[in-house]
Amino acid sequence: MITSRQVRAARALLGWTQEMLADKALVALTALKRLESENNLSVRDDTRHQVVKALESAGIVFLDSDRGQGVLLVSEAQSEPNE
Repeated sequence: MITSRQVRAARALLGWTQEMLADKALVALTALKRLESENNLSVRDDTRHQVVKALESAGIVFLDSDRGQGVLLVSEAQSEPNE
């Protein structure tokens, strides 16, 4: 499950405001603020799913390992130069 820090970090990498992410994920701004809160507020699973879907479609990859969590912004694949 993604963490509030991952969502905030992903949004920062994309240069998105909370309002922009809420619009792109089709969720209420108050729901996004709950998701990004450090207070472990309850968030509906469909809200979390919509936010993840919006971020992933913008190039965000969520990382999770035994050493911690993070996010990665992947750039679009570059075409090979012609020989």
